[in-house]
Amino acid sequence: MVKFSKELDAQLIPEWKDAFVNYRQLKKHIKKIKLSQKPKQPQDLNVDLFGWSIFNPVCSLVTQITGGPGHASSISSPDSISQVKNRATIEEGEEEEQDELYENELVQLFSEEDEVKAFFDSLDQELKKVDEFYKLREGEFLERGQLLNNQLQILLDLKQILIHRRKERSSFKSTNSSESLHSPWPPSSRNSDFSAPDSPAELPATPTLTAASETDEVIAALERNGLSFVGVATRSKAKAAGNNGKPPKTAMRIEIPATTPTRTITAVTSALWEDLVNNPRKDGPADFINRKKIQYAEKMIRGAFVELYRGLGLLKTYSSLNMTAFTKILKKFDKVARRQSSGTYLKEVKRSHFVSSDKVVRLMDEVESIFTKHFANNDRKKAMKFLRPQQSKDSHMVTFFVGLFTGSFVTLFSIYAILAHVAGIFSPSNDVGYMEIVYPVFSVFALLSLHLFMYGCNLFMWRSTRINYNFIFEFSPNTSLKYRDAFLICTTFMTAVVSAMVIHLLLRANGFSPSQVDAIPGFLLLIFIALLICPLDFFYRPTRYCFISVLRNIICSPFYKVLLVDFFMADQLTSQIPLMRHMESTACYFLTRSFRTHQYEICRSGRMYRELVYIISFLPYYWRAMQCARRWFDECDVNQLANMGKYVSAMVAAGARITYARQENHLWFAIVLITSIIATLYQLYWDFVKDWGFLNPKSKNPWLRDDLILKNKGIYYFSIALNVVLRVVWVETVMKFRIGGVESRLLDFFVASLEVIRRGHWNFYRLENEHLNNVGKFRAVKTVPLPFREMDYED
Repeated sequence: MVKFSKELDAQLIPEWKDAFVNYRQLKKHIKKIKLSQKPKQPQDLNVDLFGWSIFNPVCSLVTQITGGPGHASSISSPDSISQVKNRATIEEGEEEEQDELYENELVQLFSEEDEVKAFFDSLDQELKKVDEFYKLREGEFLERGQLLNNQLQILLDLKQILIHRRKERSSFKSTNSSESLHSPWPPSSRNSDFSAPDSPAELPATPTLTAASETDEVIAALERNGLSFVGVATRSKAKAAGNNGKPPKTAMRIEIPATTPTRTITAVTSALWEDLVNNPRKDGPADFINRKKIQYAEKMIRGAFVELYRGLGLLKTYSSLNMTAFTKILKKFDKVARRQSSGTYLKEVKRSHFVSSDKVVRLMDEVESIFTKHFANNDRKKAMKFLRPQQSKDSHMVTFFVGLFTGSFVTLFSIYAILAHVAGIFSPSNDVGYMEIVYPVFSVFALLSLHLFMYGCNLFMWRSTRINYNFIFEFSPNTSLKYRDAFLICTTFMTAVVSAMVIHLLLRANGFSPSQVDAIPGFLLLIFIALLICPLDFFYRPTRYCFISVLRNIICSPFYKVLLVDFFMADQLTSQIPLMRHMESTACYFLTRSFRTHQYEICRSGRMYRELVYIISFLPYYWRAMQCARRWFDECDVNQLANMGKYVSAMVAAGARITYARQENHLWFAIVLITSIIATLYQLYWDFVKDWGFLNPKSKNPWLRDDLILKNKGIYYFSIALNVVLRVVWVETVMKFRIGGVESRLLDFFVASLEVIRRGHWNFYRLENEHLNNVGKFRAVKTVPLPFREMDYED
């Protein structure tokens, strides 16, 4: 049977961990009470001299009956052990607010027991902490629910305006009227699954004047709510004159956050169309509303309802777990003290706000009904798929294939090593074509597979330490990768690659010309690229398309708001510069058909190829620097500019090392040494202080941070030393060891692998620090931005 303390640790919400009952601390108080309740041995001389006496059982019985020398002898009832008083304070001029203060007066039996007093004092503090936290979160969710209701009502009204505008256009066309309607919505606007109060099928064919009057009624309804969409809803001149031609001072604006390049392009296009065609300055400071914006707004409000429902479910779980914790700890107290005192205290716990309040349950029911009606076409089953998504269970088939492909990879790699040794592939006298063609392609897959393996290890560690990486990265729990899935993709890649390497050697050994078999690596690369962009729903399509979209966002970094997953992925690319350079070599060899002619100098000495080396080495650092610049622009955080300087220094150091590899002289050696040392120190400081939160001299954990997830502190000190060692592997590129071409390629691959390992090692502590910062702010659900915002302007 699992102890409740472990069960509580497994079920509690990690982001709200500090707000839960400190069950372990209360258990320590119970243990102290248990030790204090043990009967004391009589201090008798005969016992000291002769040990155990036949009168000891009698003495023990007397001690139990009288309660010991430190106890009172008269106990009236169990209820006299603990008394709980409620005090309510009401502030003048405000609504009645009760601030319940729980105090315990221990009388009679335990009037002199400090341990029991300390237990109930601690219990009171925990109850007050839980109750206050629940009230705070409940108020936030209730306020969020009211705000979402207002947003939904605005969306309904705008949907009606959109319907009426379309009806006006169709009415004018049907009557061949000479008057033209100045409307921004295209006639081909299609309805979404959003259910408006009056759908088009329910609206009868009415004259133009009737449709216009209905539109004005909807606008008037918006104005009754204190809002107006100036310039969006066309008002008649007579009505404007009746209002003295003055637009209202408060208007509503649709704000769609540009979190993707698509939304950015749409926003820019919409703004240009608004300025060039609609010219809303004639009517006032208005927002250009079209069908696309309505759909975006609907999607944002739907996501906000889903997150609100999830937050309410977490708060409900918080209440039930804490109630169970109070019940368990009081039962333990009764068992140790041999009294039935839990009933009195539990009554008070049940009267507390976090147990007695039903606002969360009622709001959950309301959200379910609203979501079912407006976002699921009254299909409750469909609505529950959004509100309560079922996480896919771990399949034993995935574990089986991981083991199968792992064994296949080990076997095939052993066969490849034997065949390569027999054929003398890696001997200095062998043709260099194998290392020029095969090595770049296979090293690409090897480095990618190693990165996937490290990511799988990160997923396993994050899951073991209860770091909510799906919430931090804003991944969908249904489609996000699990560590077994990452291992399956890794082993599948490596098994396929090593199989191609074995086939390549066997064909060469059987007399096939190199010009025929050297095309195998290129075909393998094309197959994997086709698999990445394949639209069919197999082999982790959501993950593949998410990867493509993140890469697209990284390339367009300066033009949209940067999310955490975007700059986290950009950091991974900075460790995969050798992979990108190998892809450049592979593309050059196959595009120039060097794999058939074996004239590799075309790519090595070509000017374009030599210049692309600089560009490829700079691109990951440039993308990351642009992300920092965009975050500084959005957040006005000076630390982002300092972080951008780190990537600029890394870019300068990389360029110096490439130039030194081509021009070996003392000047460039000094430049490489200075720039690399500055960049390394900059990166180490940022790793330890900013990304990991270490090197804090005032921390209770020496030179670490105050909060640590791993219990063994030695792991953190070892990680600091390991990160320093892996950060200085660039020394190998400066030392220039005198070795052959084959050994040089293998050494480069080893150094690139060390950088991938360092990045995987860095990932765990980076996300651990992000998780702890998130826990400190008690953020358990995403804050979805809402589309409609009030804006003030002058007459």
